[in-house]
Amino acid sequence: MKKLVLLALIAPFFVQKSEAQFTLTNSSTVSLVELRPASDTWPLDLQRIIKQTDTSYALLFRDQQFTNATVMSTLKFKDKAQLKYFQQALSSLSSLGTGTTANFKGFSIKRADVAGYAEAAQPAAAPVQQAPVAKTTTARNGKAARKAAPAAVEPAPAVSTKKVSTKVEAVWYLLTCEDGTVTNFQQTEADRMIAAILPL
Repeated sequence: MKKLVLLALIAPFFVQKSEAQFTLTNSSTVSLVELRPASDTWPLDLQRIIKQTDTSYALLFRDQQFTNATVMSTLKFKDKAQLKYFQQALSSLSSLGTGTTANFKGFSIKRADVAGYAEAAQPAAAPVQQAPVAKTTTARNGKAARKAAPAAVEPAPAVSTKKVSTKVEAVWYLLTCEDGTVTNFQQTEADRMIAAILPL
């Protein structure tokens, strides 16, 4: 009987201790826009991290300082407001010139246009065709008489093409974090991030 009473007294302490061992949380990570897949050499993914108390965002990328090893890094945005500032910076840089930098507290984005040449086929000038010339003959009375030359039907000349090199500039952005990690992305990828962030 004494054992039962003692067990009844100490049992609540064991129950309380076991209840305090863990807490249940519900969190998930979803991709807002996968710019370059995980199977790519240089993956790039904008993610949303949903937790029980808040929602944050992150840009997951491979650090380009290391070419012989895969070192993944994350640029974190603690809330939607910070992510919106990132989107506004991308929108502004797209209309400014190369070398322009947007500086934030933990990272910077620099626009760096890369010049190159693209070849395009251009039709060559078609040869000029001469009209048939009327022939001049001498009549019996000594007067000159003009005789119209018959119209000649010639096949249309083949149009040749030649390759012309045109100078083009590709718009790139260099993202540098305060810990030294680096990645870059093109204008098309920046546009996709802007489009994914705007509806949030």
